[in-house]
Amino acid sequence: MTIVQDWVAWAPQLLEGLRTSLLVTLLSLLIGLPLGLALAFGASSHNPLVRYPVIALVELGRGIPLLVLLYVMYFGLPSAGLVLSSFAAAVLGIGINTGAYTSEIFRAGLLSVPRGHIEAAQSLGLTVRDEARFIVVPQAVRAVVPPLISYSVIVFQATSLGYAISLPELLNRAYQIGSVTFQYLSVFVLVGLFYAVIAIIVSRLVDTVHARTAV
Repeated sequence: MTIVQDWVAWAPQLLEGLRTSLLVTLLSLLIGLPLGLALAFGASSHNPLVRYPVIALVELGRGIPLLVLLYVMYFGLPSAGLVLSSFAAAVLGIGINTGAYTSEIFRAGLLSVPRGHIEAAQSLGLTVRDEARFIVVPQAVRAVVPPLISYSVIVFQATSLGYAISLPELLNRAYQIGSVTFQYLSVFVLVGLFYAVIAIIVSRLVDTVHARTAV
């Protein structure tokens, strides 16, 4: 068979792996983004009893390699009586890692809110919660949308580490095909194109969002 015929034959299995990778990406972002926002608020707190422990947690989360975190979730937690599937371990591990990294993006967004807007909210007698809800968070989120979309590509690419814990994601499916056909070069080139196409599409989306938010 030609390379094109091979790729067509492998497509269903690879698309199933791609579906798993995208689902892990989505769920990890659903965990990681709210966590990152919460950590950003904690790291920006004026209370040192809150700020310093949160900063320490963020640095710890950023310092531990994601692969190690996945091993802890999948291989380590069972010794503590908690057994997770490879899918759950990947989502939780990548979600925590995402929260640690996006907290810095969110914190930059919080710092970008003009001080005058915050002072105006305080002069109106808004509570701290209402100030965050109506003034700070909307402006901060608008500022960080483009970098967060860009970071989602990194999260998607990070799902390939799920191969190490037997997650049937895109790379795992490619290796399974290669182990049967021995056409590793061809199948990994195809997988590389899958990742590249997703990254290019998202980068174009970032450009569009950035252009609209800059207006």
